[in-house]
Amino acid sequence: MNEVEIKDNSFLRQFEANINGHLAKIEYSSQERKVFLTKLVIPEEIIDIGFQEDFIKSVLNHLQEQNLRVVPTSPEIAGFLRKNRQYKEMLPVGIRI
Repeated sequence: MNEVEIKDNSFLRQFEANINGHLAKIEYSSQERKVFLTKLVIPEEIIDIGFQEDFIKSVLNHLQEQNLRVVPTSPEIAGFLRKNRQYKEMLPVGIRI
């Protein structure tokens, strides 16, 4: 895995990564100790370089370090969690994907 440098833009409520002058982002909302990952936006110019998985992993690792729970409402992120079961413990009790 290539670690992607991310920035938590809390004002716009999104995680950002600037790759070759293009901004990729995962929009979120937070409630108590849960983070709802609502939308994944990756420009077409960088989606071809296999960036999406590395970006999602970097965001999940960042949230895991803060002991936060994740609720994936974005289909892409839910699909990623389905394939990468090592992040299953980050889901709140009662949430299945």
